[in-house]
Amino acid sequence: MPATVDTAAAEETLGFIQKTVKNFSWEKAAVLAGLLIACLVIIKVAVRLADRTMERAKLDRGVRTFLRSGLKVILWLVAVCVLLGYLGVPMTSLVAVISVLGIAVSLAIQGTLSNLAGGIMLLSARPFSAGDFVEAGGTSGSVDEVGLVYTKIQTVDNKTVYIPNGEISNQTIVNYTAADKRQVEIRFSASYDAPVETVKACIARVVGNHPKTFPSPEPLIRVCGYGDNAIEYLMRVWCATEDYWPVYYDLMEQVKAEFDRTGVEMTYPHVNVHMVK
Repeated sequence: MPATVDTAAAEETLGFIQKTVKNFSWEKAAVLAGLLIACLVIIKVAVRLADRTMERAKLDRGVRTFLRSGLKVILWLVAVCVLLGYLGVPMTSLVAVISVLGIAVSLAIQGTLSNLAGGIMLLSARPFSAGDFVEAGGTSGSVDEVGLVYTKIQTVDNKTVYIPNGEISNQTIVNYTAADKRQVEIRFSASYDAPVETVKACIARVVGNHPKTFPSPEPLIRVCGYGDNAIEYLMRVWCATEDYWPVYYDLMEQVKAEFDRTGVEMTYPHVNVHMVK
């Protein structure tokens, strides 16, 4: 039934267009030209006002381009409806035809529209920007480019990954470089025979001597658990975001060296067997 109604509306619209062409006159041509000029002026003014508004709102350039293009398409559709309405084409039939075409196009590009909406959200909310190291869409790496449809990420092993924005906007986004400092957390294990204060002093010396760790906030070095074969120690220290991995690996290596120098044993899983006669 809907298909029959749509076909009838299209046939009715074509009939009105043919009738209008037959009754066309120079007077109508002059009025149409005036309406067309008025529509062009209105579209130009509206687009300029929209540009100023989006510029004041400090929207991303990609979002501004997309919204500007969408606004122009809508205004031109309105202008066409005004011109055809003057010629006598029934608006109900014209709107029905445009609606059917719009539904068909939207169904055909549903996935692209979803990614486009996700891109607009990312560019507007700005959870990350180019150069940030993020985890998004199941991929970790540095953001190379944020587009309207895809986000380009460069992984640590130099692979370029294009992730659909619709997928990113529907998942959790972790931005590792949004803040200017990060906390390094490392757990160490030491023998039960080593005094707790001795172990904590070794770790504190390594942290204090490292040139890239921050003295404030004060580093945290505490016992965090008692295992079957060793006592577990938790160390938390702050550093600049760009120094996170160098500090992490330096502390891992230097604490082990300090333990060896002071005689603190880092035990491994073992079993003590007692023979009873």
